[in-house]
Amino acid sequence: MNLQEQFEAAVANSKTLTEKPSNEILLKLYSLYKQATQGDNTEAAPSNPFDFVAKAKHDAWEKLKGITKESAIQQYIDLVQQLKG
Repeated sequence: MNLQEQFEAAVANSKTLTEKPSNEILLKLYSLYKQATQGDNTEAAPSNPFDFVAKAKHDAWEKLKGITKESAIQQYIDLVQQLKG
């Protein structure tokens, strides 16, 4: 199974976790997924200062700037495997 296939399997597995991960883990999954599928964050920060969820997502993805697609994919796969136990 190549890296892309492993990533797709990990994405599917992330939706079948037996318990909901913490917000911190969910942000990590989100940001790694975005980095793996879209690359560096080029979106502007959310304009609504009270949209805390959008800001947290934006900031989490922004922190991964410069990480390669392959590295983000591998980190995502590893994190989902840890969560699946």
